[in-house]
Amino acid sequence: MPDDYTPATIADVRRLRDTLDQQGKKLVFTNGCFDLLHAGHVRYLEQARALGDAMVVALNSDQSVRLLKGPERPLNPENDRAEVMSALRAVDAVVVFDDERATSLIEAIRPHVYAKGGDYTVESLNREERTALEAAGTQISILPLVPGRSTTRTINKMQSSESAPAGNGLLRLAVLGSGAGSNLRAIIAAIADKKLNAEIAIALTDQAESSFREIARAAGVPALFVDGGSNPRRLSDAAQKEIFEHLERARVDVVVLAGFMRILKEPVISAYAGRIVNVHPSLLPKFKGANAPQLAIDEGELETGCTVHLVTAEIDAGRILAQAKVRVNMGDTAESLHARIKVEEHKLLPQVLNEWRERGLPVRGAGAP
Repeated sequence: MPDDYTPATIADVRRLRDTLDQQGKKLVFTNGCFDLLHAGHVRYLEQARALGDAMVVALNSDQSVRLLKGPERPLNPENDRAEVMSALRAVDAVVVFDDERATSLIEAIRPHVYAKGGDYTVESLNREERTALEAAGTQISILPLVPGRSTTRTINKMQSSESAPAGNGLLRLAVLGSGAGSNLRAIIAAIADKKLNAEIAIALTDQAESSFREIARAAGVPALFVDGGSNPRRLSDAAQKEIFEHLERARVDVVVLAGFMRILKEPVISAYAGRIVNVHPSLLPKFKGANAPQLAIDEGELETGCTVHLVTAEIDAGRILAQAKVRVNMGDTAESLHARIKVEEHKLLPQVLNEWRERGLPVRGAGAP
C-alpha cells in the first residue's frame, strides 16, 4: 500500500452502490472506530461481507472517536486505521467521517444492507442512524459477537498488567449529571483539598450544553455527551449501552449519580451492582422520586435532609450509606429548602466516597462484577 493512501469519498461509494444496484446486487455498510483491530473485528467483517456483493466500512475520524470515547482514543490515527482496514479481503472501500454518527453517510449512500455486531439490537441502535436506515429501506442485520474478543477487553487487559493491585491507588469515579453540576463541583473541590482520595475518570451527561459539562471540562475531566432519547426520565436502549461502554473503557470503580435525571437500567445496573451511588434530597425511605423537597413541605415535615445510597433497579430503594438532616423552616419554598439540602449533599457525598473502601464496598476487580 503506498504511503499516500487516501480513503474513498462519499461520491466513490455512492457510485459503487448505484453500479451494484443496476446489476441487482447489494452493498453492505458498516461503521465503527476500529482503532485496535483484532480477530473479532476480522471475523465480523467477513460475516458482514457475506450478506452482499461488496462492503464499505465507514470509519470514525480521530475527531469523531475523541467525541465518542474520550481524549485518550483513538489508539491509531485515522489514515493508519483506514489503510489497514482497506487491506482486508472483506472490505471493498473505506470512507472516513467526522460526525459522531454515520447518519449523513447512510442518507447519502443508501446502502442495501447495514451490519452491526451482536452487542447491539435493532432497538439499541442510535435512533438517528436507525431512522436514516429505515428511510433508505436498508435491511438491518445484527451479527453474533466473537466470544472473548473486544477492544475494551484487550485494552483493559493491557492496562491491568501495568497497574498497581486493586485497592492501592485512587478510587476511579465516573460522575453522571444532567444539570447545574454542584455535586460534581463539590467532588472536584474535595479531591483538590485532599479530602477525597479519588480521581474522576470520566463525566457523562445527557445534556449537551449544561453547567455540569462546563465544570467537568474546566477541571480537565473528559466530559462526554450521551443522547438519552426522547423521554426525559428514561434512557433509550442505545444510551444505556453507550453509557456502559464508556464506563468499561474508563475502568471505573464507582459510578456516581450527581443530579442525573434519567433511570439507569441494564446492562449498567447488573455490571456495576454495589458500585453505583446516588445522593437524594430526602431522608429515605421518605419521599422517593422527584420533587422530594416540595413533598416534605406539603407533608408538614419539621425536618428533611439528604441520603447517599446505593442504586438498584428499584428507584431510591438501595442500601442507605449515610444521611444528613436539614430543618424545614416556616415559609420555606422547594427552592430555598433544596438549597440548604445541597449544602449538606456537598459534604456528605465526598465523605462517603472517601470512606468507600473502609466501608467494605466493592471496587473494580476486588469482588466487583
